[in-house]
Amino acid sequence: MRPKHVRIFAVLLLLFTAPVIAEDTLPDVGSAPDSTAPMLKTVVVSGEQPGPGLWRVSDAQGHELWILGSLSPLPKRMRWNPDKVERILIRADALLEAPGGSVTADVGFFGGLALLPAAMKARNNTEGERLEDVLPADLYRRWLALKARYLGRDRTVERRRPILAANTLFEKALDRHRLKADDQVWPVLRKLAKRHGVERVETGVNFTLAEPKQMLKEFSRTGLDDIACFETTLARLETDLDGMVARANAWAVGDLETLAALPHPEHERVCSDAVLHSAVAEQQGFADIRERIRASWLEAAQTALVGNQVTLAVLPMRTLLRADGLLADLVALGYTVEPPQ
Repeated sequence: MRPKHVRIFAVLLLLFTAPVIAEDTLPDVGSAPDSTAPMLKTVVVSGEQPGPGLWRVSDAQGHELWILGSLSPLPKRMRWNPDKVERILIRADALLEAPGGSVTADVGFFGGLALLPAAMKARNNTEGERLEDVLPADLYRRWLALKARYLGRDRTVERRRPILAANTLFEKALDRHRLKADDQVWPVLRKLAKRHGVERVETGVNFTLAEPKQMLKEFSRTGLDDIACFETTLARLETDLDGMVARANAWAVGDLETLAALPHPEHERVCSDAVLHSAVAEQQGFADIRERIRASWLEAAQTALVGNQVTLAVLPMRTLLRADGLLADLVALGYTVEPPQ
């Protein structure tokens, strides 16, 4: 039976969708603002939008690697028009997948079903505590204010680990503000690559779990140092919702100048650190995943530049705008990098 991709637990999903290279964390926001204040009425773009331009990376032989910057969240009611990217894709020899990681377990269909009870148990606090029992009082009060706004009277979330409760709150808040965290770029590119017969090249790192059931049992007995994740997620909802809308709008209309000028606070790195620094993650070899993913993508990019005349790739916008991101690595390796025109 072929290996089956298993969502071992939601924390791993958070881990492998979090930033995989060094990013800034949230700045010190000081005392939290009044989260009972009325929500701001922000305007989110909708309809068909062109998205941003692409970075061009080239070598001395004229081989090209074109890179599109992706962003999350994006406007929920936007439809990305990929015409300018498709014009490059039809000339491309390959499409590099975005950097990332995946977890598989060779357990088969029925083995996957057998894991579900342990996975469900792993979602909750280790001794069945409620959030009120594990959070500082002032942080719990901030949670209650935001929960009332975005989650209503949901009681099940009160028993979730803080990292998962915060993620549930964040997703609901995005939806209320007409934003969506789901990737709106890659599914379109995947279909276009299939249509034009362009090879897709994996660039990520894959982990295969030998004993997933035992890992889940260990995780369900182990606490996470995820209070910092919880607090930074709340802080971002309290301070950065207008910023998220502004960045989403700028990406949609291709306004890279505005995107570069706006701060890009992230809370996901703090949350992934809570997992990466856990004993279970270290036992499974996840601790150095960021470095491995970065190295894996750079290796794939160099291979593409050597062997292909034209290659298309996707990277998170935050790393394309950083002075010490992957573009800086490519420059250090001797390639020429040109920003979008």
